Amino acid sequence: MPSHHVELAEQCDRAGRHDEAIRHLVAGAGHNDVEALTRLGKRLLVGDRAPRLPSQGADLLVDASRRGGAEAAAVLAVLYALGASARHDLGSALESMLLAAERGWAPAQAQLRVLAGDVDDQADTSPRAWRALAERIDLAAWGVPPPAIDLHAEPLVRAYPCFVPPEVCRWVIRRSRGRLARALVYEALLKVTTTHESRTNTSAFFNLLDTDLVLTLIQRRMSACLGVPLRHFEPMSVLHYAPGEEITEHFDFVDPNVPDYAAQIAVQGQRIVTFLVYLNDDYAGGETVFPRLGVTRKGEAAEALCFVNAHADGRADVRTLHAGRPPRGGEKWIVSQFVRDRPTF
Repeated sequence: MPSHHVELAEQCDRAGRHDEAIRHLVAGAGHNDVEALTRLGKRLLVGDRAPRLPSQGADLLVDASRRGGAEAAAVLAVLYALGASARHDLGSALESMLLAAERGWAPAQAQLRVLAGDVDDQADTSPRAWRALAERIDLAAWGVPPPAIDLHAEPLVRAYPCFVPPEVCRWVIRRSRGRLARALVYEALLKVTTTHESRTNTSAFFNLLDTDLVLTLIQRRMSACLGVPLRHFEPMSVLHYAPGEEITEHFDFVDPNVPDYAAQIAVQGQRIVTFLVYLNDDYAGGETVFPRLGVTRKGEAAEALCFVNAHADGRADVRTLHAGRPPRGGEKWIVSQFVRDRPTF
């Protein structure tokens, strides 16, 4: 059950008194309340109704994990996998996720099963059983680019037919299904983000707290394919297309000819690569089309597709105009990952 400090913080948040909620969580943290430490650490990590203080947030999560926090250990696993600390690596990430699983954190247990290829729920949930499962996970394989096929040389459009295991595809779909919202577009002239008839699909967005070790390992494999550090990756999103839904011809690069975008490039850099992962293929239609390159691809489940959006000097490459055609007779799920030419976090 939530502690008194956590309950008071929840009441304040419901009333919109977020500063007061933070004060209650700070008070709970001062009494070594693991749940208060975890919640406060998460909020500071990303600036959720609180100042964005990632180092302090991570320290609070470390303290919570040391005091037995299961969720805190799972969040730290993602931070370690992303390289947030020079002292940690993928091995540290797996150990922290294993710790969360041993403490009974169900999402951590499910991730170990997925990464180990164990599709059946194990009857033995003892710490020894979770460690045996973790030892079956080949972390090194996630840092090795799989075989590729070049569909176009300049600009580069490349396919990876067997990019992730099928159970990972199913995991990403399950993680995304309850998070879908209408996909938005940015109207540069009006300076607003809104819905538009050019994009009728839905999407699920995974920020630093929403992501997990499975999603992070997918990004690690993308990083290995591109030779670009994970710090250049934007948060991952998953796109869902019901029958008839589509995104019409568009560019993924940040257009330097639009004033607001020029300022964004100066601060955040250019989107140089788009990386897609097809999570299912039980639908008709739904092709990814590059009309100016003469390339059309309907990816198989577990296949990836990446393409370079900009020239070597950072100029936008307008030849990369592309579209996601509507599926017929089924729904389409696809990971979408943008990569910048400089760190984004």
